[in-house]
Amino acid sequence: MDETDDKLIATLRHDARASLSDLAARLGVSRTTLRARLARLQARGEIVGFTVITRADVARDPVRGLMMIGIEGRGAERIKRQLAGMAELRAVHTTNGRWDLIVEIGTATLAEFDRVLERIRRLEGVVSSETSLLLSTQKAG
Repeated sequence: MDETDDKLIATLRHDARASLSDLAARLGVSRTTLRARLARLQARGEIVGFTVITRADVARDPVRGLMMIGIEGRGAERIKRQLAGMAELRAVHTTNGRWDLIVEIGTATLAEFDRVLERIRRLEGVVSSETSLLLSTQKAG
């Protein structure tokens, strides 16, 4: 990949519906060159698909965030089972490094989000956490 490929991908991330002519003009290349680059990026697996973000995707959970969780001892499996039963969690990820789990949370209100955080923090074996609210999403998927 070169700088033009990087710019093409960045442009598609911003507007995947842009026409080939518009993309070519933005990147300063011909439409034929752009089409060939796009086909090559897809063939090499650099671009594996395109997605749509609907209003419902972001309106469903106006308050969204990621909570990183530190777990004491070997309680991760038990805590994952408990988390699986929480309707507000969109995903539970295992990870390495400082945090044992990362959960994606989605709620209708900030107060509801706070209650979810409190429920998770009270689970036996959860010893630390850090939470970040998601402010905007450019690409979902």
